[in-house]
Amino acid sequence: MGKWHPLSNLWVFILSLGMAACAHAQIFTSQGHLSDFQSLSSDLQTHRVIILGENHGFKVDQNQHLEVLKALRDHGRPIHVGLEFFSYPYQADVDAYRLGTLAELDFLKKIKWGKPSFDYYKAQAVFPDYSRGERTWALNAPNELTSQIAKVGIEGLSPELHDLLPPDFSVGRDSYRDRFLKIIGGHFTDPKLAQNYFEAQSTWDDTMAWRIETFQRENPDAVLVVIVGEFHVQYGGGLPDRLKARGVQDVLVISQVNTDGMSQEEIQKEIQPDPEYGPRADWIWAAPAVE
Repeated sequence: MGKWHPLSNLWVFILSLGMAACAHAQIFTSQGHLSDFQSLSSDLQTHRVIILGENHGFKVDQNQHLEVLKALRDHGRPIHVGLEFFSYPYQADVDAYRLGTLAELDFLKKIKWGKPSFDYYKAQAVFPDYSRGERTWALNAPNELTSQIAKVGIEGLSPELHDLLPPDFSVGRDSYRDRFLKIIGGHFTDPKLAQNYFEAQSTWDDTMAWRIETFQRENPDAVLVVIVGEFHVQYGGGLPDRLKARGVQDVLVISQVNTDGMSQEEIQKEIQPDPEYGPRADWIWAAPAVE
């Protein structure tokens, strides 16, 4: 998030993928079978990391986030929230904002918040109760790091920027790279530049995975709800793959699908397991996105 950088156009393009829907929300299992929120809620209680892959800036997705958080709260679990929109060097500022020692406007200016409106994410960001030891987590890589990777790749980073990479950094798996390059292929004639963008995408994923691993190690009895862009979670690539590589356990992935303009037949096709990549997520929450 924050001010514009070279990944911004690509970010907007990826977020628009799969836009689609019917007149009401539907919840499906990983195999594309129609289910309900009660079943999803029961599954939530057995996991320590809940990943919500969303379409940024839509009210329906925000409402679903809050339903998940409330269901966890109703069961008395300590709840932390991790946001893709906050870069990890700003963790102290996130804590200061949550503790009331940094005003909201000053906080947003300090972290260089851009779009979408913070109103879409404020309720999620302030959900953890700091008086109970809960916390709001800044998960993502700094913009200056991913912007430079998009230009010159990992190998071209200065020592100072290289130090901002997570420990034991690795790019995403081959199937994730294939999907990513298929999507952006028409936008680049230079394969090296396309690879740079994939390395930047992977930096987002692996940095968030590193931060989530840190959370799980430091909070063995709590649950972390992670709000992140939809492409980062699809088909086990991106963030779920990096979490697995870093030993993070008890992860549940929910894919939030925007079905605006889709027929029921198109929705069914969208939520079915892919013949090459497998299930889209553990659960799929499909609804028309409304700003």
